[in-house]
Amino acid sequence: MAQLEGYIERIVYRNEENGYSVLIIGKGSEEISAVGFFPEITEGEYLEITGEVVQHPVYGEQWKITSYQFVVPSDSTSTERYLASGAIKGIKEALAKRIVKAFGDETFRIIEEEPERLAEVKGISERKAREIAAQVSEKRDARKAMIFLQEYGITLNLAAKIYQQYGQRLYTVIKENPYQLADDITGVGFKMADEIAKKSGIAVNSQFRIRSGIIYTLQQAAVQGHTYLPMSQLLYQVSELLQMEMEDSENDLLDMAVERKLIIKTVEEKQQVYLSQYYYMELNTAKMLHDLNIREETPEERMEKIVTKIEKESGFELDFIQKLAVKEAIRNGLTIITGGPGTGKTTTINTIIRYFIQEGMDILLAAPTGRAAKRMTETTGYEAQTIHRMLELTGTVESDRSTMSFSRNEENPLEADVIIIDEMSMVDIFLMHALLKAVAVGTRLILVGDVNQLPSVGAGNVLKDMIHSHSFPTVKLTKIFRQASESDIIVNAHKINDGKEVIPRKGSKDFLFIQRDNPGTIMGATITLVRDKLPNYVKAAEREIQVLTPMRKGNLGVDQINRELQQALNPPDSSKKEHKVGEIILREGDKVMQIKNNYQIEWEVLSKYNIPVDKGIGVFNGDIGFICEINEFAEQIIVEFDEKRRVTYDFKQSDELELAYAVTIHKSQGSEYPAVVLPLLSGPRMLMTRNLLYTAVTRAKSCVCIVGSLKTFQDMIHNEQEQKRYSGLKDRIKELEGGLQ
Repeated sequence: MAQLEGYIERIVYRNEENGYSVLIIGKGSEEISAVGFFPEITEGEYLEITGEVVQHPVYGEQWKITSYQFVVPSDSTSTERYLASGAIKGIKEALAKRIVKAFGDETFRIIEEEPERLAEVKGISERKAREIAAQVSEKRDARKAMIFLQEYGITLNLAAKIYQQYGQRLYTVIKENPYQLADDITGVGFKMADEIAKKSGIAVNSQFRIRSGIIYTLQQAAVQGHTYLPMSQLLYQVSELLQMEMEDSENDLLDMAVERKLIIKTVEEKQQVYLSQYYYMELNTAKMLHDLNIREETPEERMEKIVTKIEKESGFELDFIQKLAVKEAIRNGLTIITGGPGTGKTTTINTIIRYFIQEGMDILLAAPTGRAAKRMTETTGYEAQTIHRMLELTGTVESDRSTMSFSRNEENPLEADVIIIDEMSMVDIFLMHALLKAVAVGTRLILVGDVNQLPSVGAGNVLKDMIHSHSFPTVKLTKIFRQASESDIIVNAHKINDGKEVIPRKGSKDFLFIQRDNPGTIMGATITLVRDKLPNYVKAAEREIQVLTPMRKGNLGVDQINRELQQALNPPDSSKKEHKVGEIILREGDKVMQIKNNYQIEWEVLSKYNIPVDKGIGVFNGDIGFICEINEFAEQIIVEFDEKRRVTYDFKQSDELELAYAVTIHKSQGSEYPAVVLPLLSGPRMLMTRNLLYTAVTRAKSCVCIVGSLKTFQDMIHNEQEQKRYSGLKDRIKELEGGLQ
């Protein structure tokens, strides 16, 4: 780290929301460019700064400020320069001269300690004197706060946020309960708050620390997909986190339950501990599901007549189970249809759609992701959209910082008689809750999905919990139809799901197995397949071939495969601009993935003449696109996602993107690719599971190619272990059902 001091000559840019500023600092005759975060900053101020010199691709050498201190002007010349800069509203150059002429080197002391004396200067009333003193005091307070926070190792960016949140209360918060920062400020987690607490001298057994540790543990559990934790599991994890015994923590839990921060439920003599928002989300979801579950008797003869007519017009014949699914969808307000690949889900959905259209009903089709919605449109011939778009995402986030906001809700429900949702295994409790709020009682809701797929990335296990509650009409399609039975992908997927041995056929056209026994040869074969072999074989672009892998780290993890594939498929080129994000280089032409939900970012679809023809908001975890342009001057990255949605990211937002030549199997849910390459060698048993393999294989439309160890492949088929997901929707459904009977 280096140090620099000088006057702020100009403020080139300032973001008023977070305080990020680009400054020109004058040091003698030299002008130096510097960037940093400041809650209050004005031209003319004198700073002592600490930072490092970095090379900006457009603006050249800059100082990146990590800490700073404002130096109060101590002589007449510096004081006049500061006051004349406009730092204090109401003081311009002429008035600044008069003030300094009257008080000289004592000017700043007079303003701070005897502000009423400013009224001695011509042009300053007593009221104006008080206003000037208040401004100086406010700026002094902000600077003191920043210096105070820097002593705790808090970055300028976070320090600015903390000051904006608390003002002068921040001293009390830091000294008494720094864990409150984790509750109130995005970007501050428990571990950062815990470090600040140590420096503040907060005791390790402080009630604030224990409570914050409990909240943090449950929040982290939600990131892993759990809506609650069993009491014993929670106490164990909190004990590990805090490195202390938790025998006496029951009172803390009970107090938090009384305050409604936690909900503790007892089910079959086992205690479930929830963050309140997750409990009420599950409870309300269960209540809305029951409200929709209305049966309407429709004459059997009428249904048979219309279905038979649809069969004749379409040239197909439904089997008994498919017909049952269609009839259940007609009779019931809520119907679940589940089944694996090749079991006729699409034919069943198409029949349901045509039935209701003949009845003159309005239908909406939706799926959790853009790719799944696109596939639904292609297979049904009717427009489908993402659930987020159907619910009209507003781009605002509710106060708990984790719940998205939609225009469609209980006060403004969806205008439809029938709503069909595909790929339901991907729907988490947040999205399900939002969807149900927008479905009016009397609307038919038909949920379609494969219950054997991996559960949603977000918290909850909605589809499985609904099916296992046995509370709603559910039809499981099991028959593999003749055309599907000719596909080794489909046949083998069902064998994998049933735990049966799969012996890859040498002559298979769509299920290929290339045996390799070390990471280097597996990687080489993977590159050859993606770049040279599969594009022509499946008649698809190179960028449409997807590599899937069970894990992120290791020789065959996502991170390493992406580095190798980027070098092979999109190597450095003088014509392609780049931007470095941490250890990753993003390059024009790269395949990238959005790795967090961004409910506020805007997108637009351009015509061939670059005229916007559609626009909206929201890009979501798992969305894949391609970098069209990196604009170094504007510090922006333009990415085109599915459906030609173009999104512009500031460089500061680029940590929301990562390379996506390879993605984890979890992130591939709901997607379908012309060809999938699956490198398999070894990995943790908890990752190398049957349902993970099943999910990977069923992502391929025309060809799946497994490269690696046949033993690992067979071991995965026999590994029934599924990572336990704690979700209580089934319990809430059963509790309400008991109350309704």
